[in-house]
Parts: sequence; structure tokens; C-alpha cells
Amino acid sequence: MAGALKVIRAADRKPDVASGAMRREAAISKGIVGAERIWVGSVELPPGMSSAPHHHSECESAIYIISGQARFRTGDKYDDVQLAGPGDFVWVPPHVPHIEENASATDPVRMVVARSTQETLVVNL
Repeated sequence: MAGALKVIRAADRKPDVASGAMRREAAISKGIVGAERIWVGSVELPPGMSSAPHHHSECESAIYIISGQARFRTGDKYDDVQLAGPGDFVWVPPHVPHIEENASATDPVRMVVARSTQETLVVNL
């Protein structure tokens, strides 16, 4: 028999491993709801701040931008730049080094992140 549907309130989220200036909170995780195959949480990046260069090992990540303007840097020298704003989705394949930046000096970037594993796979470079 499947488990019961659960509503996770903002107060129920738990801090999780993040990179650089990011604040990451788990919402759907093994520890909070007993999830086994996905992890979903929120990420906030303060104005003008960025993550450290990092990747997520063999994990796939999907990011949904709720508000703000995010800049994603990839490539050998992190010089490939893509912008994402409210309503955009970003897919990060396994082992792809990247930097997430807040393109605004005044507004935070708020995102929802889904990962294909329960493992905390933030490999800072």
C-alpha cells in the first residue's frame, strides 16, 4: 500500500547542503516525507551573490525559476552564460560543473530544485 499524501509547509522544510551564498532547503526528501527516488527543495540566492563552482555528480537536476534573474555559467572557464527568469526551467545534466549567479543587485533569485537522488551531491570545485 502506498504512503499517504502529505503537504509540506514552509516551516517543515529543513536546511540542506548548498554551495557558496545559496540557501537550500529540502521539502520532499527521505528525512521529511520518506521519499526514495526524488529530492525537491527550494533555493534562494541573495542579490548579487553566486554559488561556488560545483557539480552534482551522477545526479540530474531540474530547476524552476520562481522569481528573479538567474545567470548560469558553464564551460571550461565558466564563460558559457545562460540567463533564466520567472517561469523558466533549467536542466543540469550529471557531472556538469556550473556556477549559479543572481544577476540582480537588489532582488533575490528564488528557485525550486528537483534532483534524481536522495544523496546530497554537491561537489564544490
